[in-house]
Amino acid sequence: MAAYSKRHYGQHTWRLQDPKVIIEHYTDGTTWQGAWNTFAANSPHNGELPGTCAHFIVGRDGTIYQLVHLWIRCRHAVGMNYTAIGIEHVGTSDQMVLGDAAQMHSSLRLTLWLMARFHINIGNVVGHNETLYSPYRLELYPSWQCLVHADFPHWAMRKYRTRLRDLASRRGVPVGKGPVWTNKYGC
Repeated sequence: MAAYSKRHYGQHTWRLQDPKVIIEHYTDGTTWQGAWNTFAANSPHNGELPGTCAHFIVGRDGTIYQLVHLWIRCRHAVGMNYTAIGIEHVGTSDQMVLGDAAQMHSSLRLTLWLMARFHINIGNVVGHNETLYSPYRLELYPSWQCLVHADFPHWAMRKYRTRLRDLASRRGVPVGKGPVWTNKYGC
């Protein structure tokens, strides 16, 4: 991950220090084991290693699996891995994940815990699709600067952040400001 970080962020390290963003994904599969197998294979993605990974997987039954320590960078979102924690949700669509009560219960609590632990405001809890507009996006490869995935677009994350804000309010956890979007690469 250190070599990848050097190529893409100009930082020769594998350590995740002071994360600023939490990125919500879905696995495009129906079991946590399928996602685990994909990550464990460490197969090249977009022609290079390391393979993809995430810090957490939230299963359909609400079980949370931590795959990687929070002080290690994971490759889960172009332009964001240097500063982001990745949470994968077992599912094949935004609607599937948002509609699963057990999974959402665990996901929201995990995300709120991470927000409190790392002082991340709700505006920096983003969907994979929203990363293109994060002020933290940094990508040195010009051909990768506008790469983005479809999971958790604005409409889905508005629902997610509304639920997250409600939970934070009930728990007395400050959430900070909402999203501040940029488009530094003109995508």
